[in-house]
Parts: sequence; structure tokens; C-alpha cells
Amino acid sequence: MSFTSKGLVRDVLEGSLVRLEPLEHRHAAGLAVAAAENRETYGFTEVPRGDGVAAYIDAKLDAAAAGLVVPYAQVSLVSGRAVGVTGYCEPRDWRGDGRLDAVEIGFTWLAASAQGTGVNAEAKLLLFRHAFDDWGVSRVDLKTDARNDRSRAAIASVGARFEGVLRNWSISRAPGEEGRLRDSAMFAITADEWPERREALERRVAGFLAGTGA
Repeated sequence: MSFTSKGLVRDVLEGSLVRLEPLEHRHAAGLAVAAAENRETYGFTEVPRGDGVAAYIDAKLDAAAAGLVVPYAQVSLVSGRAVGVTGYCEPRDWRGDGRLDAVEIGFTWLAASAQGTGVNAEAKLLLFRHAFDDWGVSRVDLKTDARNDRSRAAIASVGARFEGVLRNWSISRAPGEEGRLRDSAMFAITADEWPERREALERRVAGFLAGTGA
């Protein structure tokens, strides 16, 4: 199935720290600046270089047109510029009854200066809330390279439960491993868990807004 077959539109998702805007080429300048910051945390993540941002956006828009992804620019409400990318992928309709059963949040990256500021926590809150409350999914999952301890900790911090490691599950994004497969650490939140996870994540975002979050 695809996102387009479900008629799912790319809505602007507004928060207090970040606004998720449908990814467009007008975000390219901000993303080029964001991607040029300290890149030490990108060892297992696909993040374009400055001269590759336009092609990166083209690829995401082509995938969106095919119904494979729903890409967003993460726009900081402090600076007013795009500081990263995130979105939905892997739409699933297991029951075949016209409903979206499950979806993945993926291809997330943030400028080094935006990491640890609450932007990631609130972006995940907005994406989870849209998927569970508006689309009515039963499950939202996230995955990362099993070696990426930083990403695994960030995913766990927004309330997703670790479900295990699937071997040779995804294409590796690590430099020098082009064409190789990686083991993927799998995490998820289910609809039953969502109310509790939402409250915890809302408290965490509130902490960042009050200057006490971490």
C-alpha cells in the first residue's frame, strides 16, 4: 500500500519548539546550514552535504509522489529556519479494510545545535499524535542501526519500547559501507501504550519549555 492510496495529506504539524512543514526546496538553504554543523553524530545516518541538499530533497519528494514516504522539514521556532528532516515511511494495511494499521517514523536528522533542545522530543510527539489520534494507527515503529547507541537512546527517551535486533534488515548508511546491509534495532509504541507515552512525552516537552528538560 502507499500513503497516496490512503489519501493521507502532508499536514503542517505545529508545536511550541518546532513546526513540521511538508519538505520543499524552500527549506534547502536552512538544511544546508544545518548539515554543515558538527557532523560527529551522523556516523550511521544519511545526512546530505551542503552541495547535495537539493538532490536529497528531490529524492524525498520523488518517494513522496510514489506514496512511499511523508517527509517533513523540522523548523525551529526559535530561529525560524529548517534544522533537520523527519517523516513517515513504511505504511501498512494488514487487515485490508481501508485503514492504515501501522507506520514508521524514519530518516530523522537534526543539526548539532538543535540536538538536546527538545526539538526531537516535540517532533516525535507531533508525529506520534498525528499517527495515533488522526490516522488511528495501531502501531508506530522506529528503527536504527544496531550499533548506533546515541540514536537508540534518543528513541528510547521518547517512549518507544525496544523489541529486538533484526539481522541484515536495512541498508547501511555508515561511511564506507555502501551496498552493505546492517542489523537494525527495532522500537515501537502501540495504540494501547500511547495514552501513557503521550503524557510522559508531553511532560518532557514541558520541561524543555520551562528550561528544566533533558
